Amino acid sequence: MGILDKFEQGVERVVNTAFAKAFHSEVKPVELASALRREVDDRAAVVDRERTVVPNELTIELSHDDHRRVVEWGEETLADELASNVTDHASQQRYAFVGPVTVTFTEHDDLETGRFRVRSSTVRGTVAPATAAAAPSARHPLLDIDGQRYLLTGPVTVIGRGSEADIIVDDPGVSRRHLEIRVTPDGVVATDLDSTNGLFVEGHQVPAATLLDGNTLTIGRTRIMFWTGQDEAGEDDR
Repeated sequence: MGILDKFEQGVERVVNTAFAKAFHSEVKPVELASALRREVDDRAAVVDRERTVVPNELTIELSHDDHRRVVEWGEETLADELASNVTDHASQQRYAFVGPVTVTFTEHDDLETGRFRVRSSTVRGTVAPATAAAAPSARHPLLDIDGQRYLLTGPVTVIGRGSEADIIVDDPGVSRRHLEIRVTPDGVVATDLDSTNGLFVEGHQVPAATLLDGNTLTIGRTRIMFWTGQDEAGEDDR
């Protein structure tokens, strides 16, 4: 594929915009993408034969000038693109996360223009991107929300349109805090949080329901598939 592999091609879209014109000898987005990939590779920790955990919180330390350019172009957009590419790379390598993937930028006076550092940590959260290595279980179910897959890594997950939700859904028919999914020793329970349009499980409106493997939930126009993998032979909780 030449200089850019599949991981970096996602960031190439950013390079081809006006953002690239602002970077000459300064840090370039593709360099940041490559550095993040190396960081998760270097920090990968083998938990067992089938599970390798990598950092999910990544911080890029930049010089004053580089940080200013990132902010002027759109810090949040670039951070989201880089986080998405880290997730894609992790899926290709069959790595696992224990929390949401975030990329942040900070300014450091000891760095010269064009120089940067990457720091990372592994922080457990309520949900994590479901990579190719994700194996759903009764303790850590998997949700497919309109094609986006999430592994529930915490006991309580709130889904809604508001920024305070653990999983944010871009659907005007979904309330800011619409649905709670709680993992308990007796099963996984979905509860409507007094939403405007209600919760539907298998097409029936309910205030709450204990979920079964393969159930379909609907909130607004958003469909959620629920999986525990309990129907698979030899399933165990990892």
